[in-house]
Amino acid sequence: MKNTIKQVFHSGKFLFGFVIFMFIILTCLIYPIFVKADPLQMIGQGNFFKPGTYVSIEESTLERSYTLQIPRQFSKLEAVLDLETRAQIQEFLIKNAGVAEAEIDVTDAEALVKLWQDNYDPNTKYSGLTTAKRKALKRLDNQIKAALKDSGVIIAEKDEEGNLQQTKVIKDTDYVNISDISKKTFLLGTDNFGRDVLTELVAAAKSSLVIGLLAGSIATAIGLILGLLAGYVGGVVDNIIIFFTNLLTVIPSFVILILISYSVGDKARGIVMVGVIIGLTAWPWTTRSVRSQVISLRNRDHVNLSKLSGHSMLRIIFTDILPYIASYVVMAMILQISSGILAEAQLSMIGLGPATTETATLGLMMQWAMTYSAHLNGSWWAYFPVVILIALISFSLNLMNTGLDQVFNPQLRD
Repeated sequence: MKNTIKQVFHSGKFLFGFVIFMFIILTCLIYPIFVKADPLQMIGQGNFFKPGTYVSIEESTLERSYTLQIPRQFSKLEAVLDLETRAQIQEFLIKNAGVAEAEIDVTDAEALVKLWQDNYDPNTKYSGLTTAKRKALKRLDNQIKAALKDSGVIIAEKDEEGNLQQTKVIKDTDYVNISDISKKTFLLGTDNFGRDVLTELVAAAKSSLVIGLLAGSIATAIGLILGLLAGYVGGVVDNIIIFFTNLLTVIPSFVILILISYSVGDKARGIVMVGVIIGLTAWPWTTRSVRSQVISLRNRDHVNLSKLSGHSMLRIIFTDILPYIASYVVMAMILQISSGILAEAQLSMIGLGPATTETATLGLMMQWAMTYSAHLNGSWWAYFPVVILIALISFSLNLMNTGLDQVFNPQLRD
């Protein structure tokens, strides 16, 4: 047993996949210890806040300010100087102001505005410009002047008579220390319900892993039992089992999965129920594979010797056959877990996944992102991390399976 374990962990592919899978599991177990917030708590009042740190505007306004000589006037120009406007300024400077193109850097807002101020005069009638073009340039000049104007933000409060009285002016050079004010960091932003995507993602991964493990265990157990019976007993038992196995194999399992999930109903379709449904529809290929392995073993010398010794069928199966296919059963279960997680994601995407308000799954997160058009409005953080995590789980499990296959399959062994 020890030598077998050493061989398994000497496989680079298995070890790499195992490390990834264990990292995901440990993250799901450790993260909730430090972040005790409800993963479905609606923190944000709105849809799809982008990743970043959010601070209280009220506290920032009332907190003691510090004057730093870092004027932000040119950052205000970002709303004015888009790519089209910068190209318009460049065209004017070259054609109407005689500025060499090499002297113009459209990526430097400060230098570009300096060239504009030095060369543009709103009272000059530049030749070659239409009336509409002149008016557009004047509007642009007014926008630039407004962005550069250091007027500050006026804070006012109502007095006893209900009149607004100026209490404070916030200038461009006023700063506050972020450690003095309340803040909240969303490393992966928020979803359509205003929930922290990172916290929700960890909880969803844990739920999907539970579904995968439950589905994989059920499918492997059913497939193993039926495969052992069909392969060892043979005859009528084999024919009956293979008949139903072939019947379920011909009909796409996902279609059966959809029908069963729909018939169960939303109220009963929880995390455990979905795992059970997936497991009950995923056993046929495991049955066929185990059966073929048992058929190749049932006439071996050690099995015939046990038969002659009068050992019972159960003892022969569990002592003389099962140990020889144990590695194959483990590999089958790994694939069943991966398939279960993917099946849950597929069911949730079409609205037949777990109906729960207590936790999320990776499939449900994908469904919510799709329903609220995250892929259309550029809210990549609502779905892209989910896709990456599903791919990582599936990749790690399949890599572990490939590593085990190389260890236990003589034809693939290095």
